Amino acid sequence: MSERPDDEIDDTSAPLIEHLAELRTRLIRSVMAFFVAMCVCFFFAEPILNTMVEPIAEILRRRGESPQLIFTAPQEKFFVLIRISIVFGLALAFPYIGYQMWRFVAPGLYRSEKNAFLPFLVASPILFLIGASFAHLVVTPLAMNFFIGFSDAIPTLAAILTGEEVPQAAQSDELRTIFLGSVRESLDLSLRFILAFGICFQLPVLLTLMGKAGLVSTEGLKGVRKYAIVGILTLAALVTPPDVITQVILFSVVYSLYEVSIFLVARVERRRNAELRAMGLLDDDEAEST
Repeated sequence: MSERPDDEIDDTSAPLIEHLAELRTRLIRSVMAFFVAMCVCFFFAEPILNTMVEPIAEILRRRGESPQLIFTAPQEKFFVLIRISIVFGLALAFPYIGYQMWRFVAPGLYRSEKNAFLPFLVASPILFLIGASFAHLVVTPLAMNFFIGFSDAIPTLAAILTGEEVPQAAQSDELRTIFLGSVRESLDLSLRFILAFGICFQLPVLLTLMGKAGLVSTEGLKGVRKYAIVGILTLAALVTPPDVITQVILFSVVYSLYEVSIFLVARVERRRNAELRAMGLLDDDEAEST
């Protein structure tokens, strides 16, 4: 099949040494951008940390406890701020890093391939931000409320089952456990939720790209829908606390993304069939069977 005149690859040819030199230059620029972004984020690491642990603070306020976290080693908080600087510095520099990588690989792509991949490069970070925001604003508060309130739930449940009076925290002389959260562990849990949901929200991008490459089809995705439901339920049980509400929310969101992916793959197939039909390479019977 001959390429169309308007679908030409860039005719800029360069020997291997020049390609390696260009790759080195773009990697150096990316590393410098990451370093600058990390330094900028370090100055704002404390407000970022306060924002990240605000769900925990709000739960402690509702429980009548002091909204504070502790660190058990002299260097713990410093390295927590460094970790925040690295994670958010990478996120801040990602658009520039992605641009540098795109500028390196773009000359080797056809014009149609550039037009096909560019929307996904834009959609991927946007979907990640949506997933991260959903995790921080919805999932993390539910999870923290479950975990922190678990210490109060067990004595109350035991008293109900045995018919005894439900103990009151303020009046009971018995030993009780209280939450003294570590800065590092609390941040790690919040970041784990953010990464998990940010990656889950990449499902439409991944399946649509696979559809463009011919690796998946609409009928195939519909055929494995029941297995996808089981897989999503398993994922919800693994990345969320044993809380039915949180698991139902995650299942609903990820399964909705799966259905959106089926719709996007169907659009890709219709567009591909229309192009092949216009070129005379596909008749109506073959289009209906694909």
